Amino acid sequence: MSLDGTYDDGNVFALILAGKIPSTRLYEDEHTYAFLDIQPQSKGHSLVISKWSKARNILDVEDEALAQVMATVKKVANATRRALDPDGIHVAQFNGAPAGQTVFHLHFHIVPRWEGQPRGFVAHAQGDFADPAELQKLAEEIRAQF
Repeated sequence: MSLDGTYDDGNVFALILAGKIPSTRLYEDEHTYAFLDIQPQSKGHSLVISKWSKARNILDVEDEALAQVMATVKKVANATRRALDPDGIHVAQFNGAPAGQTVFHLHFHIVPRWEGQPRGFVAHAQGDFADPAELQKLAEEIRAQF
């Protein structure tokens, strides 16, 4: 997909927000939602999305929605750091399919990194799915840090 287009109300993140697809919640407020990725790049990989913006990418997001999402990115990154003590935290955001975007609802990845881990980003279609019970346990550890 290109950088331009129409928002798809059937994208996976819209379906998560509508309660039609389950997710492992880390943090939620009236404007944003953060949850663990089901195909994590590393332990604690999470995503942050706006609950109200229909932006497909950073180029068309409302300034208010972007500020709300970034505030939540910071909260989740700090809670993840306290819970998991990573050596680094990779925050990523992709715009358009050629840049690696696979879900066209603006979202940010928070990926804890440890020394010796690969630094690249694997396409989700190639990643392994996490065990739902393990995600719940991990979410409890991270939520305890808010």
